[in-house]
Amino acid sequence: MRAGYLVAPGQIELRDEAMPEAEPGGVIVRVRVALTDGTDLKAYRRGHPKMPMPTRFGHEFSGDVAAIGEGVTAFAVGDAIMSVHSAPDGTCYWCLRGEEELCETVMDTKILGAYADYLSVPKHIVGRNAFRKPSDVSYEAAAFLEPLACVVHAQSGFVARAGDTVVVIGDGGFGILHALVARANGARAVLVGRRPQRLALATALGIAETIDARATGDIADAIRAMTAARGADVTIECTGALDVWEATPSYVRRGGTIVLFGGLPGGTRVAFDAARLHYDEIAVSSPFHFTPRAVRKAYDLIASHAFEVEPIISERFALDDLGDAFASLETGRGLNLKYAILSS
Repeated sequence: MRAGYLVAPGQIELRDEAMPEAEPGGVIVRVRVALTDGTDLKAYRRGHPKMPMPTRFGHEFSGDVAAIGEGVTAFAVGDAIMSVHSAPDGTCYWCLRGEEELCETVMDTKILGAYADYLSVPKHIVGRNAFRKPSDVSYEAAAFLEPLACVVHAQSGFVARAGDTVVVIGDGGFGILHALVARANGARAVLVGRRPQRLALATALGIAETIDARATGDIADAIRAMTAARGADVTIECTGALDVWEATPSYVRRGGTIVLFGGLPGGTRVAFDAARLHYDEIAVSSPFHFTPRAVRKAYDLIASHAFEVEPIISERFALDDLGDAFASLETGRGLNLKYAILSS
């Protein structure tokens, strides 16, 4: 089998390896689609502390069950499968409090290596966070399960009443997914971005209101003009840029909520107006990862075709061209959102 390795920043190798064997309770997945994401691109650019090189990488995938381990009853060989790359242990302090995203072992037991012909999915993931793919859901849509679970978990931290204005800052793949989920939850979703092509895509997917940050003098003024001078009920930051984090509280109303979804490097210090947060009761949420509940809801959204996700895929590459795919992502040309890596 072929497996993609990140051997150094900017350097990818496709290596031949022996087929993995299914562990007890686990399955071997014949990968059909793997999606690129921001974490993989960051690792490609400069490495990643959780991904010592050389490393197999890629973690958003769908495919077919090629083999099953002893004791597996939920899947059979040939089943189409959609899964995420992690699951909590269910026994630690945080799991017992319903905070499985903070599980003591969830990061240590995650799997990487979706840029390959085959991927071994262990028992703890198969038992909690893997599903049969419905026949009317494409492999490409099914591969969105992991990023969509992150979005669902992030939005579980606030309650948006029907018609509330949820402003999403950032028109990347996650920003568009956030706007789609907010709309599906009954909110008025507004997407703010700097790439007209991406904003046009969001409009085509049903996000009726967008703000072009390059053409708008002041984003806060534009948001107030859309909300009877109050500001958004919720603002979700999806850029991972320090200046945007610091500006986010100015976009919400008194009593509003800011969701800091886009991560910043370790050691970064952020300055907020303390009086604004305190006297206007601005709630701050900084969500991480996802829970099994979020994975299940993400699965339901995909299975029910609540919205389209395939158009978020900008380009498609064969597994043999994995290096070319990341070199193209690095250029930032075109929509440059998510790429699908297809194994045949």
